[in-house]
Amino acid sequence: MTPFRYAHAAADDWEAALDQVADGLADANGSLGFVYVTDPVNPHLDSVIARLREVTGTEHWVGAVGIGICATGVEYYEQPAIAAMLADLPEDAFRVFQPVVKDAGVLDDTLADWLGPDGKPFIGLVHGDPANPLTEALVSGLAQRTETGFLVGGLASARETARVVADMSGDGGVAGVMFSDAVGIQTNLSQGCSPIGPHHAITESERNVLVRLDNRPALEVFNEDIGEVLARDLSRVGGYIFAGLPIPGSDTGDYLVRNLIGVDTERKLLGIGDLVEQGQDIMFCRRDAATAREDLSRMLSNLKSRLSGPPRGGVYVSCLGRGANLFGDDSEELKQIRDELGDFPLVGFYANGEIFRDRLYGYTGVLTLFT
Repeated sequence: MTPFRYAHAAADDWEAALDQVADGLADANGSLGFVYVTDPVNPHLDSVIARLREVTGTEHWVGAVGIGICATGVEYYEQPAIAAMLADLPEDAFRVFQPVVKDAGVLDDTLADWLGPDGKPFIGLVHGDPANPLTEALVSGLAQRTETGFLVGGLASARETARVVADMSGDGGVAGVMFSDAVGIQTNLSQGCSPIGPHHAITESERNVLVRLDNRPALEVFNEDIGEVLARDLSRVGGYIFAGLPIPGSDTGDYLVRNLIGVDTERKLLGIGDLVEQGQDIMFCRRDAATAREDLSRMLSNLKSRLSGPPRGGVYVSCLGRGANLFGDDSEELKQIRDELGDFPLVGFYANGEIFRDRLYGYTGVLTLFT
């Protein structure tokens, strides 16, 4: 199969970066375009879409703004940068949809017109606005409307308005593209953390505050798991130790990583960045470069075993806490993907939350390959 065409560039100003990307795609063919831009290009996103549509003749585009964006073997931050890719897919194999803001049900008529009243798309690639408090429910609702119960993607990241692309720029909701099973897709997720202790049962909690784990004071259990050195100085756990919420029924041991947001040493309480319930499992995990590289390698090996040849193209959505912040400032995360899977067309961005299956994740990398 013919690889997708892609181009990426960074420059001192957004127009120069756009000129380079437009030149790289000028004679390319494709029915669906992916475009990711860094935050300095955000105010000019409509102009970017219009120019790419003009030079390629491709009507349909999806993508997002990111504090950082990426392409094969390279990451771009802070400076004006654009990465774009054209996918040569059957016109009836996908549908782009505008931002869904309140109720995933508004998409039902569009899907029925496309696939018939009993048809469902196979999988969706979506981008969302992190400012919408309904985003998590919208992700779940949209995933339920696919045959596989699967979405991939992430939340846009920007210093002001986090905009997404679905044929035009927008914000406030979740937008993207649904694919039928005529499109060959493989995807997987890499965790950025590794467990440091066993699963514990939450035996008492109040909203996001852990009171008792395994019928013991929560902070006592936490201190045992992290070890004596860290327990003596809890100020050192920030950005290193996290709460992990195992996903019930996951056959790959997936878990949601949530920040620790406070401790009460007198009452031995622990606050985390999510609501929890009595009877739910929890564990603690650490984030470091070595374990992130190991898990990324595991994920890439799993994907490689499912491929019959080089991918035609790919989209990578990684957490803002990864990339240069975790792997190093020489595009090491993207170089690892290239080194282990080959030099195939890839574009993507660094997100304010990653979407995999029907949930929002953090500190993860989601790689989606077109075969």
